[in-house]
Amino acid sequence: MAYESLLLLGVLSVSFMLPHVVLGIGFDIAVPGWILLAHVFVVLGIYFVWYWHRWGQTLAMQTWKIRLTTASGEQPSLARLGLRYVLAWPSLVYLGVGVLWALFDRDRQFLHDRLAGTRLVFKRN
Repeated sequence: MAYESLLLLGVLSVSFMLPHVVLGIGFDIAVPGWILLAHVFVVLGIYFVWYWHRWGQTLAMQTWKIRLTTASGEQPSLARLGLRYVLAWPSLVYLGVGVLWALFDRDRQFLHDRLAGTRLVFKRN
C-alpha cells in the first residue's frame, strides 16, 4: 500500500493538482471541497478499475507479483471491480478496519474483497 501511495501521488499531481492550480491561479476560482473530494474519488477510481480490468493488477501490484481475480480465478467484471473500489474506501477510511479484517479472515482476504467476490493472489511467474 505504501508503494501504491507513492505512485498515486504522481497520478493525482497530473490529474488533480494541475487543473485545480490552473483554475485557482489563472482564473481565481476556488473549487468547493466536495467537488475536490469527488474529483479525487473519480480519478483514483479510473486508475484502479482501468488497471485491474486491463491487466488484473496496478503498477505496484505488478512489482509485488500480485493479481486480482474472482474466487474462481477468473478476470473480474467491470461491475465487480467498481464494487471493490467503492467498498475499499470505507475499508481504509475507517481506521483500516477492512484491511485489519484480513488478520481474522479464514482466507486472509480484505473485507472489501470478501464483499466484492474478488481476491488477491500471488503470481507464480
